[in-house]
Amino acid sequence: MKQSPDSRAPINAVNTENLSESVRHALEVTKRGCEELLIESEWIQKLVQSEKTGKPLRIKLGLDPTAPDIHLGHTVVLNKLRHLQDLGHQVIFLIGDFTSMIGDPSGRNNTRPPLSPEQIQENAKTYHQQAVKILDADKTEIRFNSEWCMPLGADGMIKLASSYTVARMLEREDFTKRYQGGVPIAIHEFLYPLMQGYDSVALKSDLEMGGTDQKFNLLVGRELQKQHGQAQQCVLTMPLLVGTDGVDKMSKSKNNYVGVTESPTNMFGKVMSISDELMWKWYTLLSFKSMAEIDSIKTACANGENPRDAKVALAQELVARFHNQQAAVEALAEFEARFKQGALPDELPEVNIDLPEGEADAALAWVLKTAGLCESSSDANRNIQQGGVKVDGEKVLDKAMRLGKGVYVIQVGKRRFAKVHLN
Repeated sequence: MKQSPDSRAPINAVNTENLSESVRHALEVTKRGCEELLIESEWIQKLVQSEKTGKPLRIKLGLDPTAPDIHLGHTVVLNKLRHLQDLGHQVIFLIGDFTSMIGDPSGRNNTRPPLSPEQIQENAKTYHQQAVKILDADKTEIRFNSEWCMPLGADGMIKLASSYTVARMLEREDFTKRYQGGVPIAIHEFLYPLMQGYDSVALKSDLEMGGTDQKFNLLVGRELQKQHGQAQQCVLTMPLLVGTDGVDKMSKSKNNYVGVTESPTNMFGKVMSISDELMWKWYTLLSFKSMAEIDSIKTACANGENPRDAKVALAQELVARFHNQQAAVEALAEFEARFKQGALPDELPEVNIDLPEGEADAALAWVLKTAGLCESSSDANRNIQQGGVKVDGEKVLDKAMRLGKGVYVIQVGKRRFAKVHLN
């Protein structure tokens, strides 16, 4: 499968016997939970040189402000950035206000609509505030790529576009699939990997991080740095975090996400809802505990301790990180009250739904599906039949039940609640 513009990059393990303890530790921190490190031998050389000279490495992460909020899936790479920051390296949190106007085509099967400058500005307002919940604000370099992309002008863009061929762009998997499938690819979409790569040139980055779907774009940065006579950055890709459903990557569109600005109660409850198997993946990618600590927790669970206690510890760690320790304590207390004593949460997510046009009421199953409390009407009917649905505290067993205009507190199972406004 063609995917990489730098297919020469070896990713085999490197002999680390002669490295200092600090470099070995830095390499271990870098590789924890990662999908790929390209090129590992080059990264080791950079770490050795940094230790020798005392000069920190420049580590870049770029995010486009395509939505106003960050969820836990975005924090996988932010966590890695913080771990490397704690080792003394210079981290650069890049807000792609210019590239957002193009629209990232990574992983897409159609053209992503570009955002307006107004939308970008509005979304970018909260990005820094949310990112520094993880990063050390005093040691984080915040940049916007419009700083160097806007001054390029038409002649600069043409020169940049001449550095890559259409054939090489079509090596990218999603572009290839769309081209072969007859799905249109707009010319401006080819500019996105180039502009992201040019960011690396402008910032002289030593390492760029991203999700696995960003691999092609990250490697374009290496190529452009080479063309500009710079030392080439290394590339670190992180797995895409599986959402609360345990199936798909975390996404707002899939309603399987945990937002970093959600209330402590909602955040705690969502973490507690994941499977035990998924919990260990989340520990590796989201927890700041060392792998030795995580292995110890795993061993304890394998020897008879309740995995629920491990999940509580993870939920409290995440709530404390994005809120505070007291909020984590209170969230646990409320969780215990809600699920052991049947109490409702203090904060219910609110959902507004319009009745189908011309209808005075709607089937309960339709309401459950539309409110995001069930995946489908059949799933909703199954929950009703099994006695897992309550409306205003009363269990509903009638699949034919219909709801008219009004406000309803609806519960599905033990963990899904919503105050539904039916208009």
